[in-house]
Amino acid sequence: MPSLKSLLLLATVCIPYAVSVDTDDHRWIAPGATDERSPCPGLNTLANHGYLPRNGKDISIPMILDAAKEGYNFAPDTAILAAAKFGLLSNSTATTTLNLDALKLHGLIESDASISRGDFALGDNLHFNETIFSTLANANPGVDYYNTTSAGQVQQERLAISLATNPNVTNTPKEITLRSNASAQYLMLMGNPITGVAPKKFVQIFFREERLPIAEGWKRSNVTINGTTMGVLSVAIQAASNWTVTQDCEPLVLGPMD
Repeated sequence: MPSLKSLLLLATVCIPYAVSVDTDDHRWIAPGATDERSPCPGLNTLANHGYLPRNGKDISIPMILDAAKEGYNFAPDTAILAAAKFGLLSNSTATTTLNLDALKLHGLIESDASISRGDFALGDNLHFNETIFSTLANANPGVDYYNTTSAGQVQQERLAISLATNPNVTNTPKEITLRSNASAQYLMLMGNPITGVAPKKFVQIFFREERLPIAEGWKRSNVTINGTTMGVLSVAIQAASNWTVTQDCEPLVLGPMD
C-alpha cells in the first residue's frame, strides 16, 4: 500500500481524499472485559467506535457492510466482507450472525506471519503483540509514512521470522493473499487509497489502540475503497515482499460441530 519526497507533498496527496467523521456519535471507547474482539484491527476499531456493536457479539453481514461504509467508506466487495462471510463458517451451528472472537479460528481469515498477532502454533493469535508489531513500527526509516514497498518488506521479514521459529507455519497462496490484502487495507484506511501512502502516526494508532486517529488529523476517505483499488495495492505489496510459496493450500477446517 510510491514514496513522496516531503511532508508537504504527503499532505497534498492525502487531503483531497478526506472527509470528516462524526465523532460525537462514534467516540472511541476501549472494550470492556466481557466485550469480544477479533484478530482484525479494522473490525475491532469499528466496534470500539460503535459502528459495530461495542460488545462484539451477534453481528450480521449487513451490519458489517453498513459499518464499513460509514466508518471507512468501504465498498461491499472489499476483503472486510469476505472476513464476515468466512466468519460465519466458524460457528458450530447454522446462524446469520457471528461474534468477533470467532474470527481467531486458524486458517479462516487469521494467518501466520501476521504483522500484529502471534502465530497460532506459538500461542496467542488473537491479541495485539507489540513485539511483533515492532517490525512494522520501525519500517521505512527516515520518513514519516509507510507505502507499498515498506509494507511488502515488512511482510517478507515477518514471514522469515515465522519460518524460522514456527515448525507448523502455514504459508500457502491463500495466506499471502490474506496478508497482502490486509496490508493494502491499513494503507488505504489510514492514508491515500489510490497511492497507498499512509502517515506512520495514523497507522500506529490504528494498530496499537484500534482507534481512528481523528484527534491527530485523520479523516475518512471520500474516495470509496473497493476491491479493484485494493487489488492494485495488494499486488504491489506482494511483489515487494519477494514471497515464495512453501506449501500448497490446505483444506478448510471448520470448528467443532454439535
